[in-house]
Amino acid sequence: MRSERYADRHEAGRAVGLELQRKLKSRGDVIVLALPRGGVPVAFHAAEALGAPLDVFIVRKLGVPGHEELAMGAIASGGVRVLNQDVLRYVPVPQAKIDEVAAREQLELERREQSYRGSRPPLHVKGRMVVIVDDGLATGSTMRAAVRALRAMEPAAVIVAVPVAARQTCNELKAEVDDIVCLRTPEPFDAVGLWYRDFSQTEDDEVHELLDRANAAAEKK
Repeated sequence: MRSERYADRHEAGRAVGLELQRKLKSRGDVIVLALPRGGVPVAFHAAEALGAPLDVFIVRKLGVPGHEELAMGAIASGGVRVLNQDVLRYVPVPQAKIDEVAAREQLELERREQSYRGSRPPLHVKGRMVVIVDDGLATGSTMRAAVRALRAMEPAAVIVAVPVAARQTCNELKAEVDDIVCLRTPEPFDAVGLWYRDFSQTEDDEVHELLDRANAAAEKK
Protein backbone atom coordinates (compact mmCIF):
# COMPACT_ATOMS: atom_id res chain seq x y z
CA MET A 1 0.00 0.00 0.00
CA ARG A 2 1.39 3.40 -0.97
CA SER A 3 2.01 5.48 2.12
CA GLU A 4 3.62 8.70 0.85
CA ARG A 5 1.95 11.95 1.81
CA TYR A 6 0.09 14.35 -0.47
CA ALA A 7 1.66 17.79 -0.87
CA ASP A 8 -1.67 19.47 -0.06
CA ARG A 9 -5.41 19.21 -0.66
CA HIS A 10 -5.08 20.46 -4.23
CA GLU A 11 -2.73 17.63 -5.20
CA ALA A 12 -5.04 15.19 -3.45
CA GLY A 13 -8.04 16.61 -5.32
CA ARG A 14 -6.39 16.17 -8.69
CA ALA A 15 -5.67 12.53 -7.83
CA VAL A 16 -9.27 11.96 -6.77
CA GLY A 17 -10.49 13.68 -9.93
CA LEU A 18 -8.48 11.37 -12.17
CA GLU A 19 -9.90 8.28 -10.47
CA LEU A 20 -13.47 9.57 -10.64
CA GLN A 21 -12.98 10.47 -14.29
CA ARG A 22 -11.88 6.89 -14.95
CA LYS A 23 -14.85 5.40 -13.07
CA LEU A 24 -17.63 7.71 -14.24
CA LYS A 25 -16.32 8.64 -17.70
CA SER A 26 -18.78 10.94 -19.50
CA ARG A 27 -21.89 10.66 -17.32
CA GLY A 28 -23.87 13.89 -17.46
CA ASP A 29 -25.98 13.48 -14.31
CA VAL A 30 -23.17 13.90 -11.76
CA ILE A 31 -22.94 16.60 -9.11
CA VAL A 32 -20.11 17.00 -6.61
CA LEU A 33 -20.73 17.98 -3.00
CA ALA A 34 -17.90 19.04 -0.69
CA LEU A 35 -17.75 18.76 3.07
CA PRO A 36 -16.40 22.17 4.17
CA ARG A 37 -13.98 23.39 4.80
CA GLY A 38 -11.18 20.93 4.07
CA GLY A 39 -13.15 18.98 1.49
CA VAL A 40 -13.70 22.00 -0.76
CA PRO A 41 -10.22 22.18 -2.40
CA VAL A 42 -10.34 18.42 -3.01
CA ALA A 43 -13.86 18.56 -4.43
CA PHE A 44 -13.07 21.56 -6.61
CA HIS A 45 -10.55 19.54 -8.63
CA ALA A 46 -12.83 16.49 -8.67
CA ALA A 47 -15.69 18.57 -10.10
CA GLU A 48 -13.33 20.14 -12.63
CA ALA A 49 -12.16 16.70 -13.81
CA LEU A 50 -15.76 15.50 -14.19
CA GLY A 51 -17.09 18.71 -15.70
CA ALA A 52 -19.70 18.60 -12.94
CA PRO A 53 -21.30 21.34 -10.81
CA LEU A 54 -19.97 21.84 -7.28
CA ASP A 55 -21.77 22.72 -4.06
CA VAL A 56 -21.16 22.38 -0.33
CA PHE A 57 -22.96 20.01 2.00
CA ILE A 58 -22.67 21.21 5.57
CA VAL A 59 -21.89 18.68 8.28
CA ARG A 60 -20.61 19.46 11.77
CA LYS A 61 -18.67 17.07 13.98
CA LEU A 62 -19.90 16.58 17.55
CA GLY A 63 -16.77 16.52 19.67
CA VAL A 64 -16.59 14.79 23.05
CA PRO A 65 -16.65 17.54 25.72
CA GLY A 66 -13.10 18.08 26.91
CA HIS A 67 -11.74 15.99 24.02
CA GLU A 68 -13.25 17.88 21.09
CA GLU A 69 -10.92 16.29 18.53
CA LEU A 70 -12.65 12.95 19.24
CA ALA A 71 -15.90 12.71 17.27
CA MET A 72 -18.84 11.24 19.16
CA GLY A 73 -21.05 11.92 16.14
CA ALA A 74 -22.10 14.55 13.65
CA ILE A 75 -25.07 16.55 12.40
CA ALA A 76 -25.94 17.49 8.82
CA SER A 77 -28.33 19.68 6.87
CA GLY A 78 -31.86 18.34 7.07
CA GLY A 79 -31.82 17.60 10.80
CA VAL A 80 -29.78 14.39 10.60
CA ARG A 81 -27.79 13.34 13.66
CA VAL A 82 -25.44 10.34 13.64
CA LEU A 83 -23.79 9.13 16.85
CA ASN A 84 -20.63 7.04 17.04
CA GLN A 85 -21.64 4.36 19.51
CA ASP A 86 -18.13 2.91 19.71
CA VAL A 87 -16.80 6.25 20.98
CA LEU A 88 -19.74 6.72 23.36
CA ARG A 89 -19.19 3.27 24.87
CA TYR A 90 -15.58 4.19 25.50
CA VAL A 91 -16.33 7.74 26.73
CA PRO A 92 -19.92 7.89 28.02
CA VAL A 93 -21.55 11.29 27.49
CA PRO A 94 -24.97 12.17 29.02
CA GLN A 95 -27.77 12.77 26.53
CA ALA A 96 -28.24 16.33 27.79
CA LYS A 97 -24.59 17.11 27.03
CA ILE A 98 -24.88 15.56 23.55
CA ASP A 99 -27.94 17.76 22.91
CA GLU A 100 -26.03 20.83 24.15
CA VAL A 101 -23.10 20.17 21.80
CA ALA A 102 -25.48 19.47 18.90
CA ALA A 103 -27.40 22.72 19.47
CA ARG A 104 -24.16 24.73 19.44
CA GLU A 105 -22.98 23.05 16.25
CA GLN A 106 -26.37 23.60 14.62
CA LEU A 107 -25.84 27.35 14.91
CA GLU A 108 -22.49 27.05 13.14
CA LEU A 109 -24.01 24.78 10.49
CA GLU A 110 -26.63 27.41 9.69
CA ARG A 111 -24.00 30.19 9.65
CA ARG A 112 -21.87 28.29 7.18
CA GLU A 113 -24.77 27.51 4.88
CA GLN A 114 -25.55 31.22 4.67
CA SER A 115 -21.88 32.20 4.31
CA TYR A 116 -20.86 29.70 1.65
CA ARG A 117 -24.00 29.55 -0.46
CA GLY A 118 -25.44 33.01 0.09
CA SER A 119 -28.49 33.50 -2.10
CA ARG A 120 -27.68 30.54 -4.35
CA PRO A 121 -30.13 27.68 -3.92
CA PRO A 122 -28.60 24.26 -3.16
CA LEU A 123 -28.02 21.98 -6.13
CA HIS A 124 -30.95 19.72 -7.00
CA VAL A 125 -30.01 16.23 -5.79
CA LYS A 126 -33.07 14.10 -6.61
CA GLY A 127 -32.38 11.62 -9.39
CA ARG A 128 -28.75 12.69 -9.76
CA MET A 129 -25.53 10.78 -9.14
CA VAL A 130 -23.96 12.53 -6.13
CA VAL A 131 -20.24 12.38 -5.40
CA ILE A 132 -19.52 13.58 -1.87
CA VAL A 133 -15.93 14.54 -1.15
CA ASP A 134 -13.78 15.22 1.91
CA ASP A 135 -10.03 15.49 2.48
CA GLY A 136 -9.96 12.18 4.37
CA LEU A 137 -11.84 9.79 6.64
CA ALA A 138 -10.86 8.91 10.20
CA THR A 139 -13.89 7.70 12.21
CA GLY A 140 -16.24 8.48 9.31
CA SER A 141 -19.00 9.95 11.52
CA THR A 142 -19.13 13.20 9.55
CA MET A 143 -19.40 11.37 6.24
CA ARG A 144 -22.07 9.00 7.57
CA ALA A 145 -24.21 11.97 8.59
CA ALA A 146 -23.79 13.43 5.12
CA VAL A 147 -24.69 10.16 3.39
CA ARG A 148 -27.82 9.64 5.50
CA ALA A 149 -28.99 13.19 4.92
CA LEU A 150 -28.45 12.82 1.19
CA ARG A 151 -30.37 9.53 1.02
CA ALA A 152 -33.45 11.39 2.25
CA MET A 153 -33.16 13.63 -0.84
CA GLU A 154 -33.57 10.63 -3.21
CA PRO A 155 -30.43 10.80 -5.37
CA ALA A 156 -29.94 8.14 -8.03
CA ALA A 157 -26.68 7.09 -6.34
CA VAL A 158 -24.25 8.26 -3.67
CA ILE A 159 -20.51 7.90 -4.15
CA VAL A 160 -17.99 8.82 -1.45
CA ALA A 161 -14.57 9.97 -2.67
CA VAL A 162 -11.57 10.75 -0.46
CA PRO A 163 -7.79 10.84 -1.00
CA VAL A 164 -6.98 8.93 2.21
CA ALA A 165 -8.90 6.97 4.82
CA ALA A 166 -8.65 4.55 7.71
CA ARG A 167 -9.09 1.14 6.10
CA GLN A 168 -11.74 -0.04 8.56
CA THR A 169 -13.80 3.13 8.08
CA CYS A 170 -13.60 2.80 4.30
CA ASN A 171 -14.71 -0.85 4.47
CA GLU A 172 -17.61 -0.04 6.82
CA LEU A 173 -18.88 2.79 4.59
CA LYS A 174 -19.08 0.50 1.57
CA ALA A 175 -22.33 -0.92 2.94
CA GLU A 176 -23.91 2.55 3.11
CA VAL A 177 -23.10 3.92 -0.36
CA ASP A 178 -23.32 2.85 -3.98
CA ASP A 179 -19.58 3.19 -4.53
CA ILE A 180 -16.56 4.48 -2.66
CA VAL A 181 -13.17 5.80 -3.70
CA CYS A 182 -10.50 5.68 -0.99
CA LEU A 183 -7.27 6.24 -2.89
CA ARG A 184 -5.00 5.36 0.02
CA THR A 185 -5.68 3.38 3.19
CA PRO A 186 -2.35 3.40 5.05
CA GLU A 187 -1.82 1.44 8.25
CA PRO A 188 -1.40 2.52 10.93
CA PHE A 189 -3.61 5.46 10.01
CA ASP A 190 -3.79 7.62 13.18
CA ALA A 191 -5.05 10.90 11.66
CA VAL A 192 -5.93 12.44 8.28
CA GLY A 193 -3.46 15.32 8.68
CA LEU A 194 -0.48 12.97 8.90
CA TRP A 195 -0.92 12.10 5.22
CA TYR A 196 -0.47 15.67 3.96
CA ARG A 197 2.74 17.69 4.02
CA ASP A 198 0.60 20.85 4.16
CA PHE A 199 -2.58 20.36 6.18
CA SER A 200 -3.09 23.97 7.17
CA GLN A 201 -6.68 24.97 7.81
CA THR A 202 -8.81 25.84 4.79
CA GLU A 203 -10.11 29.36 5.40
CA ASP A 204 -13.55 30.70 4.50
CA ASP A 205 -12.02 33.01 1.89
CA GLU A 206 -10.62 30.04 -0.03
CA VAL A 207 -13.96 28.23 0.17
CA HIS A 208 -15.72 31.28 -1.28
CA GLU A 209 -13.14 31.67 -4.04
CA LEU A 210 -13.29 28.03 -5.15
CA LEU A 211 -17.10 27.92 -5.10
CA ASP A 212 -17.25 31.14 -7.12
CA ARG A 213 -14.78 29.73 -9.67
CA ALA A 214 -16.74 26.49 -9.95
CA ASN A 215 -20.04 28.34 -10.40
CA ALA A 216 -18.53 30.65 -13.02
CA ALA A 217 -17.28 27.61 -14.96
CA ALA A 218 -20.69 25.93 -14.73
CA GLU A 219 -22.46 29.04 -16.04
CA LYS A 220 -20.26 29.06 -19.17
CA LYS A 221 -21.47 25.61 -20.21
